[in-house]
Amino acid sequence: MAPSLLQKIQTLISANLHSIVDKALEDSSVQVMDEYIRQVERNLEALEDSAATVGGTVRTLKRKYQEFADAAEKLDRDIDTLIVQGRDDLAARAQAELNTKQELAQEYYEQWQDQEGQYQKMLDMRSKLETKLTTVRQEREHLRSLIELAKAKEVTRKTIGSLDALANTGDSEIDSLADSIRARIDQEDARLEMATQNIADQIDEAVRGNEIERQLEERRRRLLGSSDENK
Repeated sequence: MAPSLLQKIQTLISANLHSIVDKALEDSSVQVMDEYIRQVERNLEALEDSAATVGGTVRTLKRKYQEFADAAEKLDRDIDTLIVQGRDDLAARAQAELNTKQELAQEYYEQWQDQEGQYQKMLDMRSKLETKLTTVRQEREHLRSLIELAKAKEVTRKTIGSLDALANTGDSEIDSLADSIRARIDQEDARLEMATQNIADQIDEAVRGNEIERQLEERRRRLLGSSDENK
């Protein structure tokens, strides 16, 4: 995988969701979250393509290693047979060939293990990135509702000056109406405060829940993957 892609993905994984939410609230827009989602989707697709390529290489290297390892094992047995038969010249040539096959088998093994490590790292990054994407998509909808509520509150603020002016006229009916409107504004303030707290709680809960699912998926891949290889 290209270093630049690796760096981009790591940056996306490390992105602080609370900071993204704070920026969205500051701008009163989910645009920053939409841009993050687009970046994750683009890089996730590139990561999956790279992982598929590396995964294919892993299978090829494993197969080549197994071929040379099996050939070396057979040749090793044949050398013993030749020595017992007193055919030392053939045994010597076979030993030289065995040395070559063992060296090649070792080289393929080391390459296989190196690529396998890279492949597993890419799968882990894909899992983390998918988890982050799911979380941001969920919180985007919560945040959109919160922003709409905040905009509604801003509209009510603009009426407060007029209410204060009306309240000073001495008209009891107008005073009563102003008090009623202020009460509704207070209720909206309380709703916004609760919604703001809820969005933070929902983010924390979603992050924890998705992290647990990611950890379980890693265990499934490790345990079930090991079981399949042993069959």
